[in-house]
Amino acid sequence: MLVIRIWNYFRGYVIIKIEGLTLERFINLSIAKGIYLWDIIRYDYTTLEAKVGLKGFKSLREVVKRVGCRVYIIEKKGFPFLIHKLKYRKMLVFGFAVAVGIIIFLTSFIWEIEVIGNENVDSKLIVDYLTKMDIKPGILKSEIDISELKRSILRDIENISFVNMEIIGTKLLVEVKVRDIMPSAIRKDVPCNVVAKKKAVIVKVIARNGKSVVEKGDIVKKGQVLISGIIEDEKLENPLLVHSDGTVLGKTLYVKELQEPIIKKIEEETGNCYSVREIKIGNYSLLLNNKEIPYKNYIEDKKNRKLIKILGYELPFEIIVHKYKEVELIKVKQNVEALKKMQSVRGVQMIMNELPNGAKVISKDVKYSIEDNILITRVSIEVIEEIGEKQKIQ
Repeated sequence: MLVIRIWNYFRGYVIIKIEGLTLERFINLSIAKGIYLWDIIRYDYTTLEAKVGLKGFKSLREVVKRVGCRVYIIEKKGFPFLIHKLKYRKMLVFGFAVAVGIIIFLTSFIWEIEVIGNENVDSKLIVDYLTKMDIKPGILKSEIDISELKRSILRDIENISFVNMEIIGTKLLVEVKVRDIMPSAIRKDVPCNVVAKKKAVIVKVIARNGKSVVEKGDIVKKGQVLISGIIEDEKLENPLLVHSDGTVLGKTLYVKELQEPIIKKIEEETGNCYSVREIKIGNYSLLLNNKEIPYKNYIEDKKNRKLIKILGYELPFEIIVHKYKEVELIKVKQNVEALKKMQSVRGVQMIMNELPNGAKVISKDVKYSIEDNILITRVSIEVIEEIGEKQKIQ
């Protein structure tokens, strides 16, 4: 067990070799005297190896005399022996103490700032703002007022609805989210038109308020007025402006074009591997082997390993191992019919994910062509959907 190993290390122990013809009697007498032996390895009929604590080792003298065996110390292990060595290596102790002091000192600084959260947030915008507030790599942790900083970000940066900041080791982690900006609804007392959101063929127009200016079968383009909020009459001196409202259904077309090579190159590992180690301290890095990668085609596998962790804090020291695995590019001819089916399903799925709620599919068309060994799949889906949106009359 780990606890016992740690206990033995702090007590101190020795690894001994016992030679003689009465090894079984040696072990039995040791147990009878309460001497604990562990990790016993027997090499041959007359030799074995074992570990014993310092106190037990002193008690072995009487056992050795009685059984007539010879005992040799192979290695001394544990904390007491380490302290004994350090008594004669004061500069080493001093250097170690200085190193620990430097490490503890370095952990009191922020060495990295990471921004996570909403994809619409520009990380550089947050980092630049923090820099203006003098929050940048190299700042002391004690100088950061997280509560005040969060309030400042919410106050000064538009569209940020949530901020959370946390110091993890030597990293300042900033999580932000953008508020969902909904288009402001036009009040009922504000004059407006209903215009087309996209190009479409009119299928049906129901004008609940305002005047319909298009009919079934008309082709309209984006931004074109469908239901006008400007009512003109000979009896009126000036046009009457109203808040137009209604439903306009239009026939629209969604198209996706996908390309896939018929002869595809795949990467197959050869088993050869080339490793490069990199030491990273904060934002600075040093390659231990800066030779060229000996492979023409390869894939990279990168693993990070933190060097030191003290009191739960990860120091800005890490080793990055870059493994470059050699690959061969093998040409494989794909089954064209299977590829057509796969691309067709993929294209339809992509379009269906874009369709607005309430859209009704009325037709689907898939066309294929081959150019320069590339299969081109063109998926067209025709739907009927609401195409009107309100726009203020300027």
